[in-house]
Amino acid sequence: MANVTNRNITNTNTTDRNREEKLTCGCDFSGVRPAVMALPYPPIRVRERNRAYADLIGVSYCGAVSELSACLQYINNESRMVSQGCAMGRTLLAMAIAEMTHMQMLAEVIGLLGGNVCYTAMQAGGQPWIWSPQCLTLPEKFDEMLQADLERELAVIDQYNMQIRRIGDDYVNAVLARIIQDEQYHVMLLRSMMDTM
Repeated sequence: MANVTNRNITNTNTTDRNREEKLTCGCDFSGVRPAVMALPYPPIRVRERNRAYADLIGVSYCGAVSELSACLQYINNESRMVSQGCAMGRTLLAMAIAEMTHMQMLAEVIGLLGGNVCYTAMQAGGQPWIWSPQCLTLPEKFDEMLQADLERELAVIDQYNMQIRRIGDDYVNAVLARIIQDEQYHVMLLRSMMDTM
């Protein structure tokens, strides 16, 4: 077996006339855990129902800059970058799992606030907007993928900070502040990966 850019190529000869080539990924992603800070999350609770807050958080759940977009962008980039190395693929997958965790927490908060968990975010002015793959930034070059991921993380941190300033519920803000810590960790991981490219 030859190892070519972390993809193992196995040739299986069935007959001289009928030769089958099989490509397999040599990376093992079992046991990948979320890339999160080793800090506890606050309990998921709210002071009272507030549909405006739910709509605001819905943007971070499934807006253009959102946990949904980040999760899917990481999965896509991991699938395309695994040839660069298993470690990089594992890190991107771990960040995607963290974003799924954030989505789950935001969904609970939205529900407690009286909002609906769906793939429609309420934009400024109350205009509904449905998530689509157009929210993703999917460049071809690996360094540009990491740059797009970094820009998305920085944008979502800014978005969460804006939401904390607008939301007058300390319970909700504690959840958002804790999510920001994970996003800051992702920024550090992405910059580290970019330094190795």
